[in-house]
Amino acid sequence: MRRRVMLLAAALVMAILWPAPVGAQTETLVTGAGEGNFPPDASYLGVPLNGLTLGMGLSVAGGWAIGQFQSTLVGVSAFGLEQDIQIEGHATSSVPSEPNTAIFSGTCTVELGDGTPPVPNVPFRVVVAVNAEGTGRLTLTLGTTSLPAVTVNEGSMTIR
Repeated sequence: MRRRVMLLAAALVMAILWPAPVGAQTETLVTGAGEGNFPPDASYLGVPLNGLTLGMGLSVAGGWAIGQFQSTLVGVSAFGLEQDIQIEGHATSSVPSEPNTAIFSGTCTVELGDGTPPVPNVPFRVVVAVNAEGTGRLTLTLGTTSLPAVTVNEGSMTIR
């Protein structure tokens, strides 16, 4: 748990302090730290998922993105024990989106939490939709696997 908090804090600090590219006239800042629940029957690589925690801090504009995305997918192993799948990503691109929504992608490292070596350079895509309360929905795609949208109901997310 302490590692998650430290990763979330580091990602937010990096996003705030990281210099924006020259000419970033329409830069949008995307930040957040929180947790949410997957709908029933969600799974990743055969691991049933219950929820996730997330931390993100990045800038997006004109097709580029720079910053960090971190998430822990909380699942249940074949032995009935909690299995935490760690996702640590570097955002590099974005697409234009509607107000209060951000879409960004890049590559990440996936650590399945089952003792197997981490898998580097996995493409990821995130769609974040924030409501007036600062919570909302997050949809994550890892490689070719699109996970169901998560309702983020704890913590806070901003797009500005």
